[in-house]
Amino acid sequence: MHIAKLPRTARLPVRSYATTSSSRTPLSGLSVTAKAKAEKLSQEWKGTSATGENTRNFIGGEFVESKADKWIDVVDPATQTLLTRVPETTSSEFEQAVNAASQAYKTWSRTSVLTRQRFVMDLQHLLRQHGDAVASSIVLEQGKTYADAQGDLLRGLQVVETAAGIPSALLGQTIEVSKDMDTSTRRLPLGVCASIAPFNFPAMIPLWTIPVALATGNTLVLKPSERDPGAAMIIAELCQKAGLPEGVLNVIHGTVPTVNAICDHPAIKAISFVGGDRAGKHIYERGRASGKRVQANLGAKNHAVLMPDANKNHALNSIIGAAFGAAGQRCMAISVAVLVGPTHSWIPELIERAQKLKVNQGFEQGADLGPVISPAAKQRITSLIASAEEEGGAVVLDGRGYQVPGYPDGNWVGPTVIEATTTMRCYREEIFGPVLIVIKADTLDDALAIVNKNPYGNGTAIFTQSGATARKFEREVEVGQVGINVPIPVPLPMFSWSGNKASFLGDVPFYGRHGIDFYTQNKTTTALWKAEDAIGNKASVDMPTHH
Repeated sequence: MHIAKLPRTARLPVRSYATTSSSRTPLSGLSVTAKAKAEKLSQEWKGTSATGENTRNFIGGEFVESKADKWIDVVDPATQTLLTRVPETTSSEFEQAVNAASQAYKTWSRTSVLTRQRFVMDLQHLLRQHGDAVASSIVLEQGKTYADAQGDLLRGLQVVETAAGIPSALLGQTIEVSKDMDTSTRRLPLGVCASIAPFNFPAMIPLWTIPVALATGNTLVLKPSERDPGAAMIIAELCQKAGLPEGVLNVIHGTVPTVNAICDHPAIKAISFVGGDRAGKHIYERGRASGKRVQANLGAKNHAVLMPDANKNHALNSIIGAAFGAAGQRCMAISVAVLVGPTHSWIPELIERAQKLKVNQGFEQGADLGPVISPAAKQRITSLIASAEEEGGAVVLDGRGYQVPGYPDGNWVGPTVIEATTTMRCYREEIFGPVLIVIKADTLDDALAIVNKNPYGNGTAIFTQSGATARKFEREVEVGQVGINVPIPVPLPMFSWSGNKASFLGDVPFYGRHGIDFYTQNKTTTALWKAEDAIGNKASVDMPTHH
C-alpha cells in the first residue's frame, strides 16, 4: 500500500518544564492575534499571566504570590514562547490553603441549599460571559484550536448547569416506621475535598468537580495541571465574582510534592483525579491508605468497530474527528479502528480524509488540530510510531516531521495511521497523540474479542445500520461507555461517567447522580415524639417493641 509522507524537519530537543533555557522570551514568538489575547488575559485577570509573569496561588479568597524556590515554565506549545511561571506551592502555603478550606467549611456547609444553588447559577452566567478568556487561555497554554477550547469549556458548563438542580438532588427520605416514630435519611457534605486536574482539559475537568463539590456543601482545594493552569485560575476568579465566600475554593500548584501533600493531609476527606495510569494508581493507593474517598480516571485505548453495513461517510468522518481532534489528547479519543470484513478496503479513503486535516496554531483560521503539549510528548509519540515500523506494522499515513509555516518550533505531529496487530507496542500502550491504529477483524465476534481483551474500558463505539448488530455489541462489549454511531460517547451530566476496567479506580464515578453520591454522606435519624407525652403522667417500664 502507498505510504503517505509529509515533509520532515529536524527533531526538536526535549525541553524541561522546570527551566527557561530553551523557551522564547514573553510575547516574542506569538502571532499578532495570540499576542493580543495574551496581553488582554494578563491585564484583566488576577491569578494568571500570559506575558511572562507568575501564576499565583488562590488561598482564602486572595490571589497571592508564592514564596516557592522552584518554578515551572508554561510555554505556548506552538512557539515555545514563555507565558507564565507556575510555583511548586510550598508546604506552608499548602497548609494555609487547607486551613482556609477547613475554616470556610464551618459556615459554608451550614448555608442553605438555595444559597449554594444561587452561586452555581451565577457562576454559569459568568462563565458564558467570559468564555472567550477561558478559551483563549486554553489555546495559548494547551495548544487546542479556539473552537475546541470553547468545547472544553462548554462540556464543563453542562456540569455547572446540571448542578443548579442541587435542591432536588439533595432531597432526603422520611418514613414513619412506628406510631409517632420517624426515620429520615439526608445527604450531608464530607468536608474539605481535593481535585487534581490533567493538562488535556484545563476547564472541563475542574468544572466536573467545582460545582458538584461546592453545591453539596463541601469546600475544595484544586490543583490544576502545572502545564496549563490559566483556565482554572480564571474560573477561580469567576467563582469569587459569583459571590463564593473566601476559603471555599482554594487553588494551589505543583507536581509530586503537592500531590503527595493532598494524599496525606488528614483534613482532606476525598480526592478526585483525572490523568494517566502512573499518577492515578499512586494517588488512589496513597489516598486510600490515609482513609480518603478517591475517584481516579486513568488511561484508555478506545476502539471503534466498523461494520460492513455502516454509513461509510458518517463512520469515516466520525472516526477521523474522534481520533485526531485535540491532537488525540483526549482520554475518550478513538485510538483504534477495528475494520470488520470488507471495510478493510476503506483504509485508502480514511487516509485521504485524514490528510485533509489542517494542523496549525489554535487561533489560525481553519485549524483542525494544534500541537501536542510538549516536546517530550512529541518525542514519545514519534517513538511509538517508530516502534510500529520496527515490529512489522505499516505506517500508512506518517505525521512525523510535520511542518507548519510560521511556526518552526511547534510540537507538531500530523495525523498518523498505522496498520498494526494487537501484540505491537503501539497498540498496547496509550499513545495520547494524533495516531490511529487500524486492526483488521473478520467478524463481529472477532472484533468483540479484540475490544474485550484490552485491559482498558473507558469507551468504545460501533458503526452499523443494523439494530440487531448494535444490540449484540452493546450487550457483549466489556466497556463502560458505548456509542452506537456515536464516536465519543461521553455521557451528558444528567448521567454519570462510567468508564471501567483499568480506566477507573474507585467505587463512585464523576458527576451526575454518582457525583452527588461521591461528595456526600448519609445521616439517618430516628425520632420519637409521642403525642400522649404532651398530656401523659405515667412512665412505661416495658421493653419497647415499636409496634
